[in-house]
Amino acid sequence: MRLIAFVLALCSASAPASAQSWKEYSDPDYAFTVSFPAQPKIKTTTYPAADGHAVPARVYSVAQDSGVFKMTVADLTTAGLEENAVLDQAVAALSKDGEVKVNIPARVSRVFGRQLSILGADGSRSSVAMFYHEGRLYQIEGKSLPGSNATADAIRFQQSLIFTDNASNRGAGERGPRRSGERGQRGAARCDTAPTSEAAKFDCRNPAGAPAPY
Repeated sequence: MRLIAFVLALCSASAPASAQSWKEYSDPDYAFTVSFPAQPKIKTTTYPAADGHAVPARVYSVAQDSGVFKMTVADLTTAGLEENAVLDQAVAALSKDGEVKVNIPARVSRVFGRQLSILGADGSRSSVAMFYHEGRLYQIEGKSLPGSNATADAIRFQQSLIFTDNASNRGAGERGPRRSGERGQRGAARCDTAPTSEAAKFDCRNPAGAPAPY
């Protein structure tokens, strides 16, 4: 009994430390918050837009032995690009060195976009979401590195994105993310409704207990 009590005490002591390592990061200039496993590094860079020219971008990232957690915000306000072009370009860039296993609609509050699961050629696994909102591309990617078991953390990171401006990237009557050749569609991936597919369950239910779609 004493041994059991001792083991339980150790588990109780270690659990809060693990939980406390994740901290919410907020950027009021770009109206978002996201939870990182550590204090992120912030880098000003450029992003290749769909029309071929580079636009200003900011990257927030944490790199660990088991995974990489990255939030990219690209300023496309002067590019004059359509949402489909922006998101299609982002998907193509992400899948250049891997295979997209899941590509489903996504929604954070009233902002709609795409959600991806990507199996890298090197064995890495990425959980990604992207949104074109207020003239900016918001792209969040949690990557579990080859040989590691950080898939749950990657999904947790990707699911932590919150927009704080209470705005929407849809007009009145539009209720879903667009894909090439489609109008607004219903059924965006949400974690406050029952998922309709195994792919959606992977991203919307407890990531540690859900089957990976790779």
